[in-house]
Amino acid sequence: MNQRSIFTLSAITVLGLASLPGSTVAQQKSLKEQLVGAWTLVSCESTYANGTKRSYCVSPNGILMLDASGRYASMTVARGRPKFTVPMSLETKAEEFKAAGQGLAANFGTWSVNEANKTLTTHYDGAFASNNEGTDLTRSVSLSGDELKLVSQSTVVTGGRTEGVYRRAK
Repeated sequence: MNQRSIFTLSAITVLGLASLPGSTVAQQKSLKEQLVGAWTLVSCESTYANGTKRSYCVSPNGILMLDASGRYASMTVARGRPKFTVPMSLETKAEEFKAAGQGLAANFGTWSVNEANKTLTTHYDGAFASNNEGTDLTRSVSLSGDELKLVSQSTVVTGGRTEGVYRRAK
């Protein structure tokens, strides 16, 4: 076989392998591509600087949505929050809004990935905690099948680390 034939045969083999559904070559996706989608909250825990651990979502109920264009939305809502005594309106009491808000974390904005460092950075365009607006949060990313773990180090709130675990929504 001449050199040209060997090159042609090699190119066809590589293309053929890449097109196979179970092929490792065909499944190589960037971290960003793997993160795109909807994720449901499984657990969330803070470890304070003094070593104390605390779940910051007692009964996990939340979603993280990462779209391919670089926009995201995240919401965590505690189960069992008290109900309003009247339909939500101008007549709803301030205490009821306060009680409902104490079990709520919501934000949206843009997101990006550092493939080399395996980190996810979210930029808060809007947030229930208004002091977060305009800030960035960078977390390390760990993916295992349909499980996503996001860990932030040295947060303002805890002085320690915060870990959220999500499962791909089906």
